Formats: sequence, structure tokens, C-alpha cells
Amino acid sequence: MNNFDLKKWANKVIEPSGIVLDGPNPWDPQMKDQRVFERIKAQGSLGLGESYMDSWWECNKLDDFFYRLLSMEDLYGRLGINLPVILEFLKSKLFNLQAMKRAFQIGEKHYDTGNDLFEKMLGPSMTYSCGYWKEADNLDSAEEAKLDLICRKINLQPGQRVLDIGCGWGSFARHAAKNYGARVVGITVSKEQKKLAEELCQGLDVEFRLQDYREVNEKFDHIISIGMFEHVGQKNYRVYMKMVKRCLKPNGLFLLHTIGSLKTGSSTDPWIEKYIFPNGKLPSLKQIAIAVDKLFVIEDVHNFGPDYDKTLMAWYKNFEDAWPALKDKYGDRFYRMWKYYLLCCAGAFRARNIQLWQVVLSPHGVPGGYKSIR
Repeated sequence: MNNFDLKKWANKVIEPSGIVLDGPNPWDPQMKDQRVFERIKAQGSLGLGESYMDSWWECNKLDDFFYRLLSMEDLYGRLGINLPVILEFLKSKLFNLQAMKRAFQIGEKHYDTGNDLFEKMLGPSMTYSCGYWKEADNLDSAEEAKLDLICRKINLQPGQRVLDIGCGWGSFARHAAKNYGARVVGITVSKEQKKLAEELCQGLDVEFRLQDYREVNEKFDHIISIGMFEHVGQKNYRVYMKMVKRCLKPNGLFLLHTIGSLKTGSSTDPWIEKYIFPNGKLPSLKQIAIAVDKLFVIEDVHNFGPDYDKTLMAWYKNFEDAWPALKDKYGDRFYRMWKYYLLCCAGAFRARNIQLWQVVLSPHGVPGGYKSIR
């Protein structure tokens, strides 16, 4: 197929979305290099993302572009199978991409990118997960509301010991120790996260460890995990839940905060896998339920996925505002990659293509029943 025919093919694929190639709307992509169609045809989402990074196309409202694109029914069926998708599927089936020997790769690739970048993007809370916007009108209050919601959901009491699996830069530990008098152990696979978390939590009853979750073997009153389960992988879900069961006291609660997929599968988007979250995998509710079978009572499931759209757009604004101070270090290609990452994810949450769940689990069931907290 020549470039003209490939453009006709691309327009036909996206026709139900209301997107028009080189159209007049802010969500319509402007094609700067006609080779882009061949690249997308051959490589799917990987080609789409890489060609944007290479400035082969532009779009004034990337978030709206992805919202419309991902709202389409059977998008991937219309695009057809391509080599990167096949390779991702085969890798996920043949290998344990999240084995312990690979556990620190995500820290080195993503979370160690630069504390200066994350400080500018995330703001004072340094919380790299979905905020809770029910009564919030800005990012900081939404993130604080989310942290407090978690503390209230597990009925956190003074002196209780909590394990935070994937503790980030210590935002939960800081909130729980300062506001609830908790003692917190946070584990991370990022050296940069651990370093800054220790600085931010000086003087509090908090301990941070550079440690894989499979290495923990001690008891805690409660266990929480915020935005880390996406790095566990379906081959390890049961191992993960057995570790939580082993380390949780009989009357304790486990709160799992995770991005989730509507579809049960084994692989991830090739562009996200290559550039943002290597070895990542979004779980489905079915996979979570299978992983906790005979281990936990599922007490509560809370979906507030639309709040991630607001969170991502707030991060993007912070990133844009801070870019003049960051550009000399990171460069234009990184800027396009990071912008694409934040806005494609915002569009996906807006389209309800992906979800955000908080799941509360207990080892034996809460006597009299768990009272849901919102």
C-alpha cells in the first residue's frame, strides 16, 4: 500500500471516533511525515507513540485524541494484529517478566528518572498515584484526601505497625505517622525514592527499605499497597497474596490500590512497556479474585477511575509549567515522550478504558461485616 492508501486505511479505522486526520478540531492529529501511516500499520501503538516522539505528527489536545480513540468499540480489532503486540504476548506467556531477579528494573528505568522531575510534577505531596477528588478542588488536597481515605478504610490506630508495599517517596508513611501515630515500614525497588523518602520523613517512626516484596517475612497490623500491584505480573499474583497473608495479623486489613484493566489478559501496551513501565501489567478484577481465592475475604471494592483523569491533567500542568527549568537536563525527545505518556493515560481514564480500584481484604472476615467508607 502507498501512503495515500494507508491514509485512507487509517481514516477508515478511526472513523467512528470523530477524529479526522489533518482535520480542524484540536483533537485531530496533524500529520507532518507521511511515512507515519506505514509505521502505524506495521507497529500499532508502538509506531503511533514513537512517531509522535519523532515529531512525525502533532495534536493540540492529545488527551482528547486518546479519549475519542479509546472510546471506540473494537479499536484493536479494527487495527489488526501487529508484530509488537505479538511479541509482547509471547514474552508474557513464555517468561516471568516480574521475577525477583528483574524486580529492580522498573525502579532503575522509571522511578529513578530524576527526583527533580517528580518533585516538580507531583508537587508537595510527592504522591504518584490517583488522588481522591470527591471534595477536593486541587491536586494537593486530592492526594491528601486519598491518603486519609486509606487510613480510615483500614481503621488505623495509634501505635499500629503498617507495611507499605511500594512506598514511593514516603507520602503514605508520612501521613500515617504524623496524623495517626502509626509505625510504618515502606519497601521500594527505587534507590532514588528511598533516598528522598528518608529525607522527607526525618523524625517520624518510619523505616524505608530497598527490598522486593517476596523478601518480607514479619507481622504487621495492616498492609497497604498504592500503585505497586501493576508491577507484580499475573505469574506472581498468587505469590504476592500469599506473602500478604503470611505477614498480616489475623485481625488486620489489607488495602490494595491499583489501576485495573477491563479485560483479563497477560500482556501490556508495547509503547508503555518500552518507554514508561517495563514489565508492567494491569490486573483485571477476575485476576485479583483468583489470586485471593481461599486466602482473603473481599470486604470492599471502590472504583474511582475518573479521578485519575483529573490527577493526570494536574500532573501534566505541573510538568508543563516546570519544563523551562527541566529542559536542559532532559531534552525535547523526553518532553514529547512524557507528555504523550501523561495525556494518553488521561484520555484512557476519561474513556473508562482503564480503572482505579481500592480493594479492602481481610484474612477471616470482619466480625459483623465491614463498613464501607467513602
